[in-house]
Amino acid sequence: MSAVRGTVTTAEAEPRSPTSGRQRMRTRLSPGRERNAVEAAVAVRRPVRDVFDFYRDFRNLPRFLGDVMDVEVTDAGGTAPLRSRWTIQGPKGLSIHWTVEVTEERPEELISYETVSGPPGVRSRWDIHFSRGDEPDTTVVREVMGLPFGRVGRRALSLVGKPPGAEAEANLHRLKQLLETGEVTDTAHAVPGKFDRPGP
Repeated sequence: MSAVRGTVTTAEAEPRSPTSGRQRMRTRLSPGRERNAVEAAVAVRRPVRDVFDFYRDFRNLPRFLGDVMDVEVTDAGGTAPLRSRWTIQGPKGLSIHWTVEVTEERPEELISYETVSGPPGVRSRWDIHFSRGDEPDTTVVREVMGLPFGRVGRRALSLVGKPPGAEAEANLHRLKQLLETGEVTDTAHAVPGKFDRPGP
C-alpha cells in the first residue's frame, strides 16, 4: 500500500489518522493566497487515463468522499461537468447543499473546481493533479484544497469533527481502495455507516 504524503512549511501538522499505513497530513500556506491549503497525495495502481476519467465523472465522488452523499451534474458543458449540485452531510446530521463549478481541466493532468454558492469569502477550492508514478500503470493523485479563513477556518472545522487534512488523507485512501480493489474499507472521517459493508 502506498502511503499518503504531505508537506509543511508554515502551519502545524494535524493529528495522525487512526488508519494504519498512511502518514500524517500536513498543511502549508499557498503562495499568493490568504488561506491555508491542505495537501495530500496517493499512488494508485491504475493508469492515469483510468484514474482521471473516473474522477472526472463527479457522480463517482460520493463513492469515496466521506461526507458527500450525492452529486447531481446540472450543467454538462458539452464535454465536462461544469456545474454540479452536491449534498453534504455535516455535523449532527445536517444536510448542506453546494453548487460546484469546474474552473480548469487539462486531460489526464488537472481538474480544478470550487464552490460557487455562498459568499465569495467563504468558498473552497480543490486542485486535483494527476501524474504518472514511478511504477508502470501507476498514477499519483495529488489534492490541494484551499480553505477559507486560513488557519482559523481549519481549526474551526477540526473542532466540529471535520479536520480537513485528515479528511483529505482518508478520501484519497478510499479512492485508492476503490480503484484497486473495487471496494472501500476505510471508514475514517466519513459519515457513520456510509461505507459499512452489508451483513450476510
